[in-house]
Amino acid sequence: MHEPVTAAPAQHHPRPDPVRDRWREPMRAAMAEAALAPATGDVPVGALVYGPDGELIGRGHNEREAVGDPTAHAEVLAIRQAAERVGEWRLSGCTLVVTLEPCTMCAGAIVLSRLRRVVYGAVDEKAGAAGSLWDVIRDRRLNHRPEVVHGVLAEDCAAQLTAFFDDRRDQHPDPREPFWD
Repeated sequence: MHEPVTAAPAQHHPRPDPVRDRWREPMRAAMAEAALAPATGDVPVGALVYGPDGELIGRGHNEREAVGDPTAHAEVLAIRQAAERVGEWRLSGCTLVVTLEPCTMCAGAIVLSRLRRVVYGAVDEKAGAAGSLWDVIRDRRLNHRPEVVHGVLAEDCAAQLTAFFDDRRDQHPDPREPFWD
């Protein structure tokens, strides 16, 4: 069985990458948020929303299993918290940092919340909607298209997810017994 994530293609830059390098520390913070999810059986995905001034205004990790809500993805929870903190649904000028490429539901929430930018780590080849399987976020037919920065600490983000699925596989070694939907 394949993991649902992969690291972005290895890119060895002889010089620093100013586009991605500035998001390394925020991505590490998102990975720390993601590490909270497995305690409730949730996939370790973490998301943070930063305001235009760089202040952290929203955070979330997957809670689908914890709360029994199929929409409790890290991105949606972080966006909800940020909107509550800002006092409106428009998150203009804000940046979402997430450890895994957003799915179509989360991509829709990103576009509708008017986020300025999405920064993600690992590529989701099975459900990604920010450039791999689909590109909902940058679809020219939509009225808002956030900037997308991909591959920030991609290998580290993918390793965090792979470790979770390896652990689940060890707990359910019979391939006929589903361990994750």
